[in-house]
Amino acid sequence: MDKFNDMLLVTANVGSLFDNVGEIQNGWLEELYKTIQKYKPQFIALHFQEVGGKDYMVNMDKAESFFSTIESSEEMKEFDRSCIYVDTEFQTEDSFTALGSMYFIHRALKNIYQYDFNVKDFKTVSGQTKYVGSLNGVCTVEKEKFPKNFWPDFKWSRKGFLRTRWIIHNQGFDLVNIHLFHDASNLIAVNSSPSIYSANRKKALRYVINRISDSPSNPIPFFLFGDFNFRLDTLTLVQRLTIEADVVKVMKDRTNEVEKIIFEEKDDGRQTLLQIEEKLFEYVHQAVFRKDNGRALLKYDKEITSFHDVIREEDITFPPSYPYIEDSNQPKQYMNTRCPAWCDRILMSHTAHDLINRRDDDDDDDAQSVVYNTIGPHVCMGDHKPVFLSFLLKTNNH
Repeated sequence: MDKFNDMLLVTANVGSLFDNVGEIQNGWLEELYKTIQKYKPQFIALHFQEVGGKDYMVNMDKAESFFSTIESSEEMKEFDRSCIYVDTEFQTEDSFTALGSMYFIHRALKNIYQYDFNVKDFKTVSGQTKYVGSLNGVCTVEKEKFPKNFWPDFKWSRKGFLRTRWIIHNQGFDLVNIHLFHDASNLIAVNSSPSIYSANRKKALRYVINRISDSPSNPIPFFLFGDFNFRLDTLTLVQRLTIEADVVKVMKDRTNEVEKIIFEEKDDGRQTLLQIEEKLFEYVHQAVFRKDNGRALLKYDKEITSFHDVIREEDITFPPSYPYIEDSNQPKQYMNTRCPAWCDRILMSHTAHDLINRRDDDDDDDAQSVVYNTIGPHVCMGDHKPVFLSFLLKTNNH
């Protein structure tokens, strides 16, 4: 293994781009193109979630123009091959995922093949292929929405995964676009450790890993990137943030349900330190989530720990990727709707981790060989900051 290629993997929950069409999109695209220009990849994988936004029945027609804008941009003209898959078929509710995956191959990159899941063989990638619609019957992508019976007690939503498989210079790997379940209520999330939502995500992620590890004798390396909706362990974090506070629970009228939890400082001022409601998480010292890129909070990022047997991740050195306010004047400010968390991630199998060529960075003062970071840290990118991984891929010349 001696040659290598530059790879750029990007995951982005783009719901905000459709909910506020035109307001965020131009700056968002500019930051994406800057990242591409900086790292000069030969292979780009863009994984999008929430295509069409929350109001997808109204805004889905704008999705195709968003993808076309990227495809036809000046910045992509050196990429002479592309494969695009966008699940926009919201009429078929039992299979709609709102996922979109775009792959771009630079003209300098030769010997690239894509897997046909029907004939179970690889074919040379040439030209541009684009599938926008249901994706059913498209032989180069596998799509699955999570089975409804997994979560009978929760609102069934557009969550699932798309998988493609590639060979670059004799090295095979899967790229999987994934979207897992969110926390519906902060009041439920704070009830237990781990939360019931965390348990649901764990079940779904284990299901996906088992599904894509379909060849136990010769498992193919995989990169799994998307919106995992991983949250900090809310109960233990809240206990830590409010260690000196008094707790007041406000109940709903005529029921025994909690409406809000208020943590007040014990001094004379009785300042509210933290207030939690179903869709409110308002902590007075929000800077703690940004300080030193949120490093002190990483110990509460526990959802991935159950998967260390099968999954690796580069070290996180960026602040939580969600939920940012959608205000161009405050691109680093979080919304007070949810506790900030590293929802958007790029994970990989141990075998995929071994494919990353970690050359000695001391040899080159200008470039790190592996970069894991957010796109647009100083720009409003919507409620999620896209996350990228740039690396050199070891290639197998045998």
